[in-house]
Amino acid sequence: MAHKDYVSRGRTNKTPPPKPPLPWLRIVITLLLFAGFAYFLWNINGSAKQGKVAEPAAVKMQESKKDDLPKPPEEEWEFIEVLPNQTVEVDVPAEVDDGIRWLMQCGSFRQQQQAEEMRAKIAFAGLESQVRPSDGANGRWYRVILGPFERKREAEKNRHAIRRTGITTCQIWQWNLD
Repeated sequence: MAHKDYVSRGRTNKTPPPKPPLPWLRIVITLLLFAGFAYFLWNINGSAKQGKVAEPAAVKMQESKKDDLPKPPEEEWEFIEVLPNQTVEVDVPAEVDDGIRWLMQCGSFRQQQQAEEMRAKIAFAGLESQVRPSDGANGRWYRVILGPFERKREAEKNRHAIRRTGITTCQIWQWNLD
C-alpha cells in the first residue's frame, strides 16, 4: 500500500468559499443612530442660558449668617514667646572607666572549618573576628569572637550589624579569656 501525499494532491474544489452577505440591516440601524445623535447635538447647540445663574437660597442664607456670628476669641498662647527663651538642662552621667571590657561570641563549633565559615560571614559585614580554640571537659571547641570592646554600646552596635547579615547567635559577655 502506497502512502498518500496529501500536500501534492492539492485541492479538489478550486472555487473559493462564498462570502457572507453584507449585513444591510446593521448598517441601516447604525446610520440611523448616528444621524439621530447628530440631530440631538445640533438641537441642543446654543440652548444654554447666557445670563447670570441664579444663586440658590442656601448660599444666600450662609452669607447672612456670617454677619451674625461673633468674632473668634483672641488666642492666649504664651509658649510662642516663652519657648525660644528657655534652656533645657540634662544630666548626663560621665562615663566611668571601671576597666571592664566586653567580648562578643557568635558561635562555638567542634570543627574549625565551621568556625572559619562564620568568621567569613562576619567579615562580609565589615567586622573582624577571631577563631580561638578552647579546651574543656567536652573536648576542643572553636569559638568565633569579636572584641575586646571598651564599652558595651560598641559591642551592641557591632551585634546589630552582624544581625543584618542573618547571624543571630551573637552574645555579649564581660571579657574573660584567661
